[in-house]
Amino acid sequence: MISPTVEQLMKDHKETMMIPGENVATVMKEHPLEHALLLLSQAGYSTIPVLDREDHFVGLLSLNDIVKKMMGIDGIDTSTLSEYSVADVMKTDVAVMREDADLEDILHLVVDSAFLPVIDKAGVFQGIVTRREILKAVNYTFHALGRKSQAATKVLLHSHSPK
Repeated sequence: MISPTVEQLMKDHKETMMIPGENVATVMKEHPLEHALLLLSQAGYSTIPVLDREDHFVGLLSLNDIVKKMMGIDGIDTSTLSEYSVADVMKTDVAVMREDADLEDILHLVVDSAFLPVIDKAGVFQGIVTRREILKAVNYTFHALGRKSQAATKVLLHSHSPK
């Protein structure tokens, strides 16, 4: 269980923890792998969320997933990428979180993921929470707790000093 003080300090960063969906590179499950490869390489990401036509989150696509599909006996073959869709290689068994998720659950999930897709109750993609943003909030929390502890110690020492 996370202490209420820590949880409140982490919640101070709630607004900046999630990158909104409109600011996240995504790909549609119907897109050809050729398009997805271009998107991933131009965006500079190794993994991106996959959505359906109604913006529901349906999986993740990584550069590695595409490269595996290109590997052949004689090496890498990019000529068949247009024959496959994102849905053919994406991972669907991935951790997601709701906007109202408990901090403890988020921390457990982000251990194994660079980011967590955030969905609403209907499964519509809302954005991502990155491990980087979580760690920034943890760093802020530790420093804030340290400042509170130092202030409490000063008050305690001042109240017990001889007058």
